[in-house]
Amino acid sequence: MRMSILKSSKELDHTFFITGTAYAGKSTMVKRLAEKYNGIACEENYHNTLLPGLDRAEFPYVTYTRDLQDWRDFIRRTPDEYEAWIRGASKECEILELSILEHLRPEGKMVFVDTNISLETLRRISDRDHVLIMLADPDISVNRFFERPDKEKQFLYRLLLEEENREQAMENFRQCLRRINSRAAYDSFLHSGFRVMVRDESRSIEDTLALVEKEFGLQNLSRASLPHTI
Repeated sequence: MRMSILKSSKELDHTFFITGTAYAGKSTMVKRLAEKYNGIACEENYHNTLLPGLDRAEFPYVTYTRDLQDWRDFIRRTPDEYEAWIRGASKECEILELSILEHLRPEGKMVFVDTNISLETLRRISDRDHVLIMLADPDISVNRFFERPDKEKQFLYRLLLEEENREQAMENFRQCLRRINSRAAYDSFLHSGFRVMVRDESRSIEDTLALVEKEFGLQNLSRASLPHTI
């Protein structure tokens, strides 16, 4: 796959990135913003649209789950194996995301992205006004992982419950989650230099949306100024 030629924030002046930790509300905000501003929502794992045509040799981490024969192998990995997979997949996802975003540029609409793109790359292709980091306490990211209704997470939860020693299997998986939702990872986002919003259980979705709009400077946009508004 050809590498993206995106080089500066000027090329993505209608693109707004949300990154951060799990369970912080990133996917919800991307969806709500796209709905409100007649934009394009690049929701969690949007790169999966390219998954069927990927070469396993070129993208071994991303295609791992595509080609997996027994999902029990997935939940039985050690924390070291899980972390290595996450790190490798993130790098591959960045390539895929940049390719998708490059093709969205000609559409002219506002694009809201729940992204895997690294902080280093975001500093190169975007700017402080177009990136927001949303954080949840690492314990929330781990302990509430299976509270989401996502089919994928509920599928994994059922597999863990079917293990012979379900408590051991569940604890091993929690250790995997703790590895990638560590305090060090949280702090790297917190002190990245980008705008940061920390999850607050007392805030409603509408309250959070208003704050996100303010961070992106969207709250004063008139409908006439929106690209491709219907």
